[in-house]
Amino acid sequence: MTDTAQNGTGWVLGVDSGGSGLRVALAPVPTGTESAADALPAEEARADTAVSRTPVRTGADGIDAAHLMEQLVPMACALLGETGGDGHIEAVAIGAAGMATLGDDLRARLPGSLFEAFGVRKLALAADAVTAYAGALGQRPGAVVAAGTGMIALGTEGKRWHRADGWGHLLGDCGGGAWIGRAGLDAALRDFDGRRGGSAALRSGAEEFFDGPVGELPGKLYPRTDRPAVLASFVPEVVRCAEAGDPVAVGILRAAALHIAEAAAAVCPPETECQVALTGGLFGIGDLLLVPLKEELSGQLPRARAVPAEGNPLDGAVVLASALALDALALPDDGRLLHLPEATG
Repeated sequence: MTDTAQNGTGWVLGVDSGGSGLRVALAPVPTGTESAADALPAEEARADTAVSRTPVRTGADGIDAAHLMEQLVPMACALLGETGGDGHIEAVAIGAAGMATLGDDLRARLPGSLFEAFGVRKLALAADAVTAYAGALGQRPGAVVAAGTGMIALGTEGKRWHRADGWGHLLGDCGGGAWIGRAGLDAALRDFDGRRGGSAALRSGAEEFFDGPVGELPGKLYPRTDRPAVLASFVPEVVRCAEAGDPVAVGILRAAALHIAEAAAAVCPPETECQVALTGGLFGIGDLLLVPLKEELSGQLPRARAVPAEGNPLDGAVVLASALALDALALPDDGRLLHLPEATG
């Protein structure tokens, strides 16, 4: 589709690419004031979301642009078809895990590919932390902590991005799911060795969960290529032990809360009553994590105000695309966390 064929309703396309696959949402271009670029589209206004369970490949050049387009084009065409097929896509925003460090191929090839496929001239390429931010807070200044298997905090006053952690399970992601799971297994092995800080409850839970003595864990974990996910899979057992009153498990969750609050404090814009939104599956743990986290936030960020996240990263991609369509994008373009290629065609 080229721009000469564009007519009918204008649409924006939001894309969320991660380890579990690709999600795509189509929404009409907002009407009215520029503040519409901050708002999530009403569910009834959005076309059905398309989902692929196949993650986009990563190769020597980073995230594979051709593989992303191979999945994205038929998904977008199907969504357009559901609207009657007489509209055109005005802007696209793609949020991808690893965009900042693995996005060179996307930055080089997607502008031309999307213009060729849909006539799109307005494109934003964002790290998944940026789409998480936009989904949670729109374009308002503040800070967002995104925590699942990993953990990253991102904040802005509107001029530049402030990032804390998100360095992966070997170097950081402190307080995230893989970190909690590893801490739980460390406590299990400490009990096995007879060292201080061990937990018999976590050792028993680990032996049941991994079906064998904890002394066999290195052989089961180290050869795995999905170690972060395997470590995070032990989080429910840590939570179960904490609910049962195990002090070591309770301490692990309190330590996670401390790390998360430290990351939020590092990225909150100074001299403001910073809004802090929490997003991601880890916060589904509930009060065992949230109560100490709110205590830590209150102590470290007395000027901060915790607010609920308005939406998820896919919603954030739609917010970015809507802002592009309205020429109202206010979030910082730093070339890596958020990249706005020059118009193609």
